[in-house]
Order: sequence, then structure tokens, then C-alpha cells
Amino acid sequence: MMRKLLNPARSIATLTGRLASRAVIATSIVLPFIAQPAQAQQGRVAVIRDAEIETLLKDYTSPILQAAGLSRRGIEVVLVNDESFNAFVAGRRIFVNTGAIMAAETPNEIIGVLAHETGHLAGGHQQRLREQMERARTMAIVGGLLGIGAMAAGSVAGSRSGTSAGSALVTAAPGVAMRGLLSYRRSEEMNADQAAAKYLRATQQSTKGMLKTFERFSSNLALAGVQVDPYQISHPLPRERIAMLETLAHESPYFDKADPPALMQRHQLARAKIAAFAGGQAAVARAVGRDRSSLAYRYGDAIATDLSGNSRSALAKMDELLKSAPNNGYFHEFRGEILLKLRRPEDAANAFARSMKLAKDPDGLIRSRYAFALLSTGKAENAKKSLDSFRAAIQSDPDNLNAYLHLSQAYALSGDVGNADLAMAEGHFRAGSMRDAQVFAARALQRLPKGTPGARRASDILAVAK
Repeated sequence: MMRKLLNPARSIATLTGRLASRAVIATSIVLPFIAQPAQAQQGRVAVIRDAEIETLLKDYTSPILQAAGLSRRGIEVVLVNDESFNAFVAGRRIFVNTGAIMAAETPNEIIGVLAHETGHLAGGHQQRLREQMERARTMAIVGGLLGIGAMAAGSVAGSRSGTSAGSALVTAAPGVAMRGLLSYRRSEEMNADQAAAKYLRATQQSTKGMLKTFERFSSNLALAGVQVDPYQISHPLPRERIAMLETLAHESPYFDKADPPALMQRHQLARAKIAAFAGGQAAVARAVGRDRSSLAYRYGDAIATDLSGNSRSALAKMDELLKSAPNNGYFHEFRGEILLKLRRPEDAANAFARSMKLAKDPDGLIRSRYAFALLSTGKAENAKKSLDSFRAAIQSDPDNLNAYLHLSQAYALSGDVGNADLAMAEGHFRAGSMRDAQVFAARALQRLPKGTPGARRASDILAVAK
């Protein structure tokens, strides 16, 4: 189930500072005239965790990363709660907005975007961008100093023209530096487009989706009557980019290759889920069509029904849906979420257990929900049973911050207060909440036996947090 992780009211559910700091120098694919995403510039990115959509994006990205020689570098794909069409890279993460998935009518369109972002990663554009930014900053400073020197010389000589020339240098220096930086960014984007076409061809996938995406931008700009100075944008002008992409795209022997039907259905299910969370039944119909018999429409409708507060009706709809697709693990997952709302945690645990067997869950998100359902029964024996699942989920996904909170609760219900405090310390530490991490680490040290792994970890957290 889709869950936001960025919530200032919950320190345990806050993204690590690493995401924010790395996002500041993000290389973005769109919007065409913005150097970095606005959210990234503000240092905060609203991230959503969802096993179904994350797995789909990983399946889209894995062959592209392999073609780029990046498959062993632990590249993550992160889902951002933003309705605009955008994707960007920061550190070793590719961020994809929910709006990009919603706008992409086929898997190939979003795969083209991911291939472009992979081009930025493989080209080392982030590191070079840092260097270019430093160079631009230096140029601005040096240009300003030269201008000040010229003004001083003109003033001593009593020359008005010399003073004016110096003033012009001071004014022009930042603009010249910025133009150099933006020119570099435009060449980066061209290189990423070329790399993307190469990766798509290597993986025998169509370049049509990537071309369609940029044609859409070009059309939108034309309709808006946008007039821009080519020196003031970070991306190539659409007409330049489209011309190059058309050539690259049509050179591919796989240009007309269609997405597999099974992948297309998974894409539509993901879009239906996002639409349901974003705008209810009406948004689902707009996203996947009004064919009420389609799997995607019925899925989105069931989710929207649950979100509207009618969980019993939503459960009935999911049960009917599972008759059509009994082996869809994500349908069982959402059924488990509904059962939790209906205060049937044991039935929810069974649904999550079924989901784990059927769905890909490399990050243990579903496993953590299974453990939470066990914990929600309120039974001490189930709390103890949940401990292994929480620990396994955290081991595969250390940034699953809610899992630390629930692990702490499970330890507390099992009577192990020391490890409950340690779990809270670890969660706050990974969330970047160092003051709270110190408090809980200190408590854990008082309760855990000296020399044990838990006590050593608490000591480490306390030392680093300080």
C-alpha cells in the first residue's frame, strides 16, 4: 500500500538527511527550463513507499542499468509524491514522480525517461556538475574583482569611461558564468538522450516512448506560446532535442516494438493505484479508461472505495477481483490493508503471508506489514513472532523507518524494553533526528547488558549522534 514517508509530525517517518542533501544537485530530465526540481532545491522530497510500484520501476530499470554497466552499484529507484512529470538523479538514486507514471500511457514511455536518467548516472554528470558550479562561482568572483579593479583605476585616472567599464564587468560577470554553466547542462542533456537511445537498443526496447515524451513537451510549449532565451535554459530547446531524438529513435530496429501485454497490465494497475490515492474514482476513470470490467479500473475503484471510508464494500470488491486474478500478490497485499482497517489483524496477517509468497518483495515492505498485522493482534506470542519478520524487513531495507517504530513496539510487548529503546534509537538515527537518537540510545545503554552487540550499537549511535 502506498505510504508517504515524509511527515514532519513524525520524526521516525522522516527521510534521512542524505536524500535531501544529495537532491540539491539533482540532474533533472524535466521540466525543460528548470535546472533542478523545486522540491529538491528546498531540500525535501516527499517520498512514497509502495511494494507494487517500486518493484515495477525496478523491473523497468534493471535491464537499462545492466546495459549501462551500473547493475552492481546498488542504484535505487525512489517514488516521489508529486503530480508533475519529472524524474531526476541524486547520488545513487533515480527519483521518479508519480505524475510521470500517470502521464506515461505505456511502460515504454517511462522506461525511456529512466534510460535518460541512467545516462546521467553513467556519464558522471553530477560530479562534473559540481565542478562546473564551482568553476562558474569562481568566474563570477574573478569577474567581479576585475570590474572593481577597473572602476578603481578609472576613478584614480579621473576617467568616467573606465569607471563605467568596470561597472559593466561587475554586472556581466555572474551572467557570463551562468551562461557557461547552462551551456554545459544543455550538452549533458544531449549526451543523456544519446545514452538512453543506446541502452534501449541494447535491451531491444523501443525508443518510441522516449520520443513521444519529448514531443509532448514540445507541443505543450508551442500551445503555451512560450518564448525563451536559449542561453537561459538548462536543457536544449525542444526543437533541437526533438530533431536529434527523431534521428536516434528511427535508427533503432526496435522502434515499433510494443510492450508485452503483461507488462502493460502491470503499468495500468500502478496508474490506477496512484490515481485512486490522488483523486478517487473519477481520477481512476481518467487514468485507465471507463471500462468497468478492466482489471485496472476495478483495482482502482476498490482502492478509492476504501479511501472514501467504505472498507467493507472495498473488501467485497477485492474479493471479486481476486477471483479474476488469484495469484496477484499485490491484490492480497491491499486486501490485508483493508482487513487491518476493519480490525481483523489475524486475517490481515494471513493475507500478507499469501502476498509474500506471490509478489516480489525484495525490500521486505510486505513482510513488515505482515509483522505489523501480527503485532496488531495485541498478543504477546504474536509480538514475539513478529520480531523476526521486522528484523528481516529492516535488514533488506534499512531505510524502512516505520519498521523501526513497530519493531520497538514488538520488543516492548514482548517485555524486552532495552531492545525496544535501541530500535527507537536506530530509527531516529536513520531519520536524522539526532537528539531523539541520543535519548533512546542512552536509555538502551542503561538496560542492555554490557558488552552485548545491542549495547555496543547503542554506544555507537550515542557517540555519532553527539
